[in-house]
Amino acid sequence: MCTIWYMTTRPAARPASPRDLLLDKAIDHLATHGLGDASLRQLAVALGTSHRMLIYHFGSKQGLLVGVVRAVEERQRAALNGLVEEIGSASPAEIMRRFWRLLADPGLWPHERLFFELYGQALQGRPYALPLLDGIVDAWIEPAVELALRQGLPGDDARAQARLGLAVIRGLLLDLLATGDRRGVDDAMEHHISSLGAHEPAPPGADRSEQEDER
Repeated sequence: MCTIWYMTTRPAARPASPRDLLLDKAIDHLATHGLGDASLRQLAVALGTSHRMLIYHFGSKQGLLVGVVRAVEERQRAALNGLVEEIGSASPAEIMRRFWRLLADPGLWPHERLFFELYGQALQGRPYALPLLDGIVDAWIEPAVELALRQGLPGDDARAQARLGLAVIRGLLLDLLATGDRRGVDDAMEHHISSLGAHEPAPPGADRSEQEDER
């Protein structure tokens, strides 16, 4: 079962600007084709626009890629909020499992590779990548705190657990991209959920069957 549609649907909180529409196309293109060695001109052709228009909206190829990563991150947060609202009576464990399955979907791997590549460049101080660091942790804390509060944790502990959970997810995604060991990272995530006291036994074979379907 592919869940990439959930992540590539732009939140409808505001009307789409020309820049937003170009980001939509870039997100879809990169999900399908990856980045490879495409130049800005080649990306412009693939997106049905001109390189001048991309420079106008994003400044450079790197600026476009940072915009893509930030937009995908925003959609992932919207997906988490949607899960919390959609299955409001579900346990934090079930919400965490569903969100992990969304993030670990192979359809998102090109975006996640791009995220880690640009994250590293931002940490090296590359000027074009520095905007990526704005909110790269803090923007995720509040929705994750909500899940921790559902487990009955006090506020400070909930915030610390939210930060730890974000680090675990990103670490396991990096592991998945490096090794391709979906079963191993799924087992590690389940262990993490269990260690938080949010464990509820998953239906026997449920995750395994979904993994096989995704392959």
